[in-house]
Amino acid sequence: MKHIYIITAILFSSLASNLYAQDLTIPPKNYVDSVRIENAVFRKNKKYPLSDQNNTGKWKKLKASDEFEKNKINTKKWFPYNPKWKGRPPTFFETSNVSVEKGEVVIRVNQHGNKEIPDNYTHTTGFIVSKEKFLYGYFEAELKLMNAPWVSGFWMANGTPEWWTEIDICENAPGLVYNRHDLNSNIHVFRSPKDQGDVKKHFSRPKKYYFPKELQKDYHVWGLEWTPEFIRFYIDGILFREAKNTHWHQPLEININCESNKWFGALPDDNRLDGEYHIKYFRAWKQKTTKK
Repeated sequence: MKHIYIITAILFSSLASNLYAQDLTIPPKNYVDSVRIENAVFRKNKKYPLSDQNNTGKWKKLKASDEFEKNKINTKKWFPYNPKWKGRPPTFFETSNVSVEKGEVVIRVNQHGNKEIPDNYTHTTGFIVSKEKFLYGYFEAELKLMNAPWVSGFWMANGTPEWWTEIDICENAPGLVYNRHDLNSNIHVFRSPKDQGDVKKHFSRPKKYYFPKELQKDYHVWGLEWTPEFIRFYIDGILFREAKNTHWHQPLEININCESNKWFGALPDDNRLDGEYHIKYFRAWKQKTTKK
């Protein structure tokens, strides 16, 4: 662990000088552990989660899974935009930034041409949201994160006036040099009804892990195992975080997107508008012994 803290200090020193000029507020890095990439799992089949290739968990793949084999978004499964959220300024979610090419979803930046975007927004990027909500299961996507200053996301959420929770499977911005090795993980509760904890003030449980390779350089498989008892996070079949499930019992939608986020230093750079976020597939499973 000693090498992690040395690396953290060097990176944050460089980051601090950059942030001073940008007047941003970004939390200091605090890696809780390093991912042992030598434990990555070799895939033998597509039927089961990468971390459970022998299907000891008795997983059954759901029809909501999508290999993106057609030349456009399957609108029976996905909204090609976010119907609930326009985007965090200065970046607006616009459908022109989402395409399907060679069996992958590709999310780009500023493909809206001369189309007018709302006030307070200067740039656009893309978003897809599942039309189905899920309660527990295993969720997996193979992703190549954007090498530009936007956050690449793969997460689950649902917000209503009474109940709003979120599980962030992938929320990383390795397009910025000081984030290259940051593997972020977070779970949120913004509010919940009385029979689900009666939460009135937002809380979250973030953790940051050191990933020995630069995350933006290759495809990686992100996985979430979500049960009534535990929430487990995987990368390339490696379990890197387990949390007790104290509040996450709400059906959630799948979100795949890019966005601006000053807390990652991810703000638009007009010299870096050529970034691409690639999604090879999305797969979902439920255990045969649990409800959908």
